[in-house]
Amino acid sequence: MSTEFSLLIKRLLYGPVQQASGQQIISDGLSSYSYVEFINRVNRFGQLLERFGLGQGDVVAIMDWDTHRYLEAFFAVPMLGSTLHTVNMRLSPSQIAYTIDHAEDDVILFHSDFIPLLEEVIRDVKRDVRLIIMRDSPDIELPQTTLKIEAILDELFLDTDQYFSFPDFDENTRATTFYTTGTTGNPKAVAYSHRQLVLHTMGILATFGPMSANNRFHNRDVYMPITPMFHVHGWGFPYAATMLGLKQIYPNRYVPSRILALICEHKVTFSHCVPTILHMLLDCDTAASADLSNWKLIIGGSALSRGLAERALAKGINLFSAYGLSETCPLLTVAQLDPNDEENLDARLKAGKPAAMVELRVVDDAMNDVIRDGKSVGEIVARAPWLTQTYLKDENATTELWRGGYLHTGDVGRFDEKGNLIITDRVKDVIKSGGEWISSLTLESIASSVPGVTEVAAISIPDPRWGERPMLLVVRETHSKNTVQEMIKIAFSEAVSVGIIPKWATPDRIDFVNEITKTSVGKIDKKALRAAIQKAGKHLEDK
Repeated sequence: MSTEFSLLIKRLLYGPVQQASGQQIISDGLSSYSYVEFINRVNRFGQLLERFGLGQGDVVAIMDWDTHRYLEAFFAVPMLGSTLHTVNMRLSPSQIAYTIDHAEDDVILFHSDFIPLLEEVIRDVKRDVRLIIMRDSPDIELPQTTLKIEAILDELFLDTDQYFSFPDFDENTRATTFYTTGTTGNPKAVAYSHRQLVLHTMGILATFGPMSANNRFHNRDVYMPITPMFHVHGWGFPYAATMLGLKQIYPNRYVPSRILALICEHKVTFSHCVPTILHMLLDCDTAASADLSNWKLIIGGSALSRGLAERALAKGINLFSAYGLSETCPLLTVAQLDPNDEENLDARLKAGKPAAMVELRVVDDAMNDVIRDGKSVGEIVARAPWLTQTYLKDENATTELWRGGYLHTGDVGRFDEKGNLIITDRVKDVIKSGGEWISSLTLESIASSVPGVTEVAAISIPDPRWGERPMLLVVRETHSKNTVQEMIKIAFSEAVSVGIIPKWATPDRIDFVNEITKTSVGKIDKKALRAAIQKAGKHLEDK
């Protein structure tokens, strides 16, 4: 008999059932379960999937809101030896169809709200995929549909037992897969093993547990993710929160007023989201009356602007940045605030220091480390035990990702004198004018601090003399255009005078827009913005 204790996801459940059996996992408007009940449901989930003919090597896709069902699938599907495909519902129908075929999905678990979307998607799916529908209550009558639905999830649960023995298998078995939204071509499939997810969970706890109280993640926190569960395992914190036995709140559909109400009702202390979601919450009518003074909030996915940070701090939100990619599971760095840094806005905006077990370098084109002088920049590369080892079925992209033995992030950055990572740009988004780099993130930070500016994107536009020049796309409040424009110009003049940017880095053009195009995961889509500006310019030339 082997004595080896493999790193399987089911090991994460040993602690909470013994230490926090009475603690609650709450799914807004749907359910409230103790950890004992939660684990019983995971057992039932695994059993019904097995009875449905699924097991090791099969692929189960899920399309749901952020509910208890999603968390149960996070555990039950991989614990069975199957792979969980977390479908990005914000992709186009044709892209979703591509991911279903590429992942080789055998079954799709989907919420009834997504019937119209799936009807459109399934027309382009080439595989024979079985469909299991989910609904919020047995009392809900399912709408008419052309989909060939084989079963209803809540009915399958009725015929299962709360006891189920999940098998042991190789810890390197694929546990999850999902798809990144690349700048060109089809989405790329990122995959993770049980071993990688368990080590990432331990990495989160080893990084956040020892922190000072202002941004620590610990067993007395009340946790609510505001990052969709299809975004890199909800950034890994649902696994960590479950392992700690925390009270967890799942917001279901993302309705800003309801999210704020849940934070206040359940005294949520720890969350994470992208800047777009934070914008939505702060712009909500109920934000003014919401007490957010005990809320620790990680901002990731894209850069946290100074203006947005100032608005959040004014509401009492204890926010700070973290950094990672779909390909890094995602944790790489986090802003680790010392007590002396609590009032230091700059410390919160930095990507921070490497997480536990993360080796991080900033290198030149020859993979040599750039000088750590606080000024020299290069590409950020990394190694850690949880980074994806492959893009599924894409050997060339995998080779490019891991050239030189390090994962290439595609981000440009530098280390400051305290060892904090500062992201200056994406390699593909950097503005190169007259042979010199201009940080789009720095330009965005300057403009975002202007009152009346709610969102800003800095992009490059072609220039016959300098190659590229920077321009700004700005979303403003009800202030007059001229007033905001003048204030932005003053802000850049002041930034030049104190040496934040050279004069030649000042944007040549400021355009005011109603909204800024985002990717399916809420990041500013600068590729699309550049294409739209160039198309508009070409259109004017043709007239």
